[in-house]
Amino acid sequence: MAKSLAKRFYQDVTVEPSDDGWCVLLDGRQVRTPGKMKLTLPNEALAKVVAAEWDAQTDKIDPSTMPVTRLVNVASEQTPTRRDDLIEEAVRYAGTDLICYRATQPRILQERQAAAWDDWRDWGAEQGVDLKITESLTALEQPEASLRAVASYADELDDLKLTLFVHLIAVYGSVVLAMAVIQRALDPRTAFDVSRVDNAYQIEHWGEDEAQAEIDAALRTETITLANLVEIL
Repeated sequence: MAKSLAKRFYQDVTVEPSDDGWCVLLDGRQVRTPGKMKLTLPNEALAKVVAAEWDAQTDKIDPSTMPVTRLVNVASEQTPTRRDDLIEEAVRYAGTDLICYRATQPRILQERQAAAWDDWRDWGAEQGVDLKITESLTALEQPEASLRAVASYADELDDLKLTLFVHLIAVYGSVVLAMAVIQRALDPRTAFDVSRVDNAYQIEHWGEDEAQAEIDAALRTETITLANLVEIL
């Protein structure tokens, strides 16, 4: 049975500075995480984004429409004690990075993959993440130096950016694309589409499932919303 949504219990949503950042207030009371921690945000811009999600709720509070709030909750509650796990997860993804696994056929798909991914593989190499390319389905053993570079990059991110980084990696299937977005070298809309080259080809040739299309569209919108946070983090 689906969990029922909580009723909206507040009227006014505001933001104000606190001793160690900014907070969101619901009728004057500070928003808390699901684990009852007081939610403190690093700057006013992010606080306003979170506040807008709370203010947009109608008679019910639907967490599925609040991606930024969900992200900052995770970054506040879980990431501080799970940083090593998240860094290891990023390194594991680098071993199977989407942009490294190329089709053997047809030629048009090979060309589309090359056009979409080659420049970003080269960009990753410039960042120290020099990943090999293969047409085999067997997982590549990527250079140890490149994997260390991923670990080092992830370790230098603060909790919010690390949480966002690992989330984007999972959505894109690519450490390199996620790095490019975090560093603002790649536009979030383009990043999502670049990560869906194979999907787009399959839809062209086999048609699109309507239900799946709705899911994909929602994921694209949510991912772009989250990725755009890099401008204020």
